Amino acid sequence: MTFKILLAEDEEITLNNIVDTLREEGYDVEGTKDGIEALKMIESDNFDILITDIKMSGMDGITLLEKVKEESPGIEVVIITGFGSIRSAVDAVKKGAFDYITKPFDLDELVLRIRRIEEQKRLRNENIALRTFAGIDKKHSIIAKSGGMRHVLSMVEELKDSDVNVLLTGETGVGKNLIARNLHYTSKRHDKPFLSINCATLTEELLASELFGHEKGAFTGAVMTKQGLIEIADTGTLFLDEIAELSTNLQAKLLKAIEEGEFYRVGGTRPIKVDVRFIASTNQNVKKLISEGRFREDLYYRLNVIEIHIPPLRERFDDIKPLSLLFLQKHLPKSGKKITGFTKEAMDILLSYSFPGNVRELENIIERAIILEKSNLIKSESLPQAIRVLRIDTIDPDKILTIDELVKDYVENVVKMLGGNRSKAAEVLGISRTSLWKILKQD
Repeated sequence: MTFKILLAEDEEITLNNIVDTLREEGYDVEGTKDGIEALKMIESDNFDILITDIKMSGMDGITLLEKVKEESPGIEVVIITGFGSIRSAVDAVKKGAFDYITKPFDLDELVLRIRRIEEQKRLRNENIALRTFAGIDKKHSIIAKSGGMRHVLSMVEELKDSDVNVLLTGETGVGKNLIARNLHYTSKRHDKPFLSINCATLTEELLASELFGHEKGAFTGAVMTKQGLIEIADTGTLFLDEIAELSTNLQAKLLKAIEEGEFYRVGGTRPIKVDVRFIASTNQNVKKLISEGRFREDLYYRLNVIEIHIPPLRERFDDIKPLSLLFLQKHLPKSGKKITGFTKEAMDILLSYSFPGNVRELENIIERAIILEKSNLIKSESLPQAIRVLRIDTIDPDKILTIDELVKDYVENVVKMLGGNRSKAAEVLGISRTSLWKILKQD
């Protein structure tokens, strides 16, 4: 992002020298000799830094500072003062000026002050990003023993030198958030902000404010100007989870930000330039939503430069065991227990379950089992009753059972679930004790 600077200086020679110097340094600079004109320019455009002389016609620098800090607190102000006005310059710092510089001054000294402001603004944005996305860990373990996940990670690897927008698709709980983080932290933007927002969790008004920010007074309760996530994520990545939940109004605003690299805060009149990579995710059929008029086709193609589909856990059989061990290691320390693994029966149940909630469900199951388990191995009794009964959801091609075997296996599990109480098992299954006995006696 190129920093935009406004210079207010009533001495024309000084004005021209500073403008020329800063432009040579690569800054976008505009100048005026009048304080009132400077304020009008700030109201109609977006500046990062204001450099103003204390003594000017129309409006002095201190008054200009006070008005700027009231209306646009994000603009940093540097005061130019003569030696005899240092007391006024110190007062200006107390009122919110970043710094002051006394005439005559070396232009290189001014450039150093500007660079210091630039660096502090960048660090502040990154700190905001970290607070906004608290708890982020750059070291993410992704289990990829299955062919499907190896393909996903190979695509992430192929995109490490690219800056294209990516659409992640897949069922809820498959790990789209984790893949988004890895796309960012293996990219050229890895040392820049990474922010995330779930588009399904906020109302349209709140989501607009979170994404685009708002100006002071834009709506009831907007007591000060607020940066949005798109602005904070400048030079970095913004992950838009559940993108299909965006209203058509917000879709149009997001499209403009992607296409033109600029947006307006809620209630704002000045465009804000940004350089953001967008990663979006959805568990819905976006093409169906497009045909129904609920999602913009042009936005879809802007986001879907590359699509990465993350397969459900039931199609990633080889990942279940290592994922279970990973979650065991993750949640074990806070339990204070010494569990070393899983019994064969418990692991067989996990391997035969279909996991409609995918990886997220598996993690919840393991965390729950750690709490309940009293031995040094996770046993089947510590797994949820539902998956112990419904363990036949997924068919293993190498272990296809006959109908009789299937029934016997199911009945045995029901009996075991009920603590060996065959009378209760027969009642639950809706059969007689004799029928239950015959099923269990089958060879």
